[in-house]
Amino acid sequence: MKGQLYIVPTPIGNIKDITLRALDILNSVDLVYAEDTRVTKVLFSHYDIKTQIYSYHMFNEADVSEQIIAKLNQGLNIVMVSDAGMPGISDPGYLIISKAINEDIEVTVLPGPTAYITAVVGSGMPINRTLFYGFLDHKKSAKLKELKALVDYKETLIFYESPKRLDETIKLMAEVFDNRKVVIARELTKKYEEYIRSTLDELSMQDLNLKGEITIILEGAKIDSLALKLNQLDILQHYNYYLDLGYSDKDAMKEVAKDRGISKSIVYKEVLERKV
Repeated sequence: MKGQLYIVPTPIGNIKDITLRALDILNSVDLVYAEDTRVTKVLFSHYDIKTQIYSYHMFNEADVSEQIIAKLNQGLNIVMVSDAGMPGISDPGYLIISKAINEDIEVTVLPGPTAYITAVVGSGMPINRTLFYGFLDHKKSAKLKELKALVDYKETLIFYESPKRLDETIKLMAEVFDNRKVVIARELTKKYEEYIRSTLDELSMQDLNLKGEITIILEGAKIDSLALKLNQLDILQHYNYYLDLGYSDKDAMKEVAKDRGISKSIVYKEVLERKV
């Protein structure tokens, strides 16, 4: 009989933010795999959990995931935890979950702490439609490209960022998104928890010497402003806008026609004439 893989979220700051069910499972399984065994040992010491801990992180997950699958197939019950929050959310976890599912091994995910959920709810931004992006690329040019691809999303956008790259990221956001509302949430559930509610223009002119775990919550594009911007373009520019987003020629023309309330034949003719 195969074992079971449990995905168990752990506190993102306040050590009391763990469920009774999580504690029961951590005490009862055969093995626990952790992103950083030193961090997990602090949690285990606090709750007097004796289960053996092994290391599983981004540098060894390809090899260790195979070992975990073998042990699950032998009937062992195993827990996966990250340093804080939900495994797989900007942390290792996806690979082992995917492999377990492919092996018909039962995977049980427990609910619990997740930094970006806490951040967006506390931000005061709309939460009916959100897009969690995670960490942006470390390289400035790649980061700028990623941000430009998100400029027309109407959803509230959520990012993780390190303190040492926060200044650069906010300045790039101000360049790409203009003066949108933004919230920086840091040190969530900890003693110095803080929400900084401002605009990109205001924050981009400050020296953000912040520390701790940081989540950025950014206002989405306003529908009216996007429509206005598109209709200020000529038809070829409007068409190229959709091409840059990855649309095919046909779909780009279709979107332009829909946006402008004209027939596709008019768009086709204009694009063809301007391209020649």
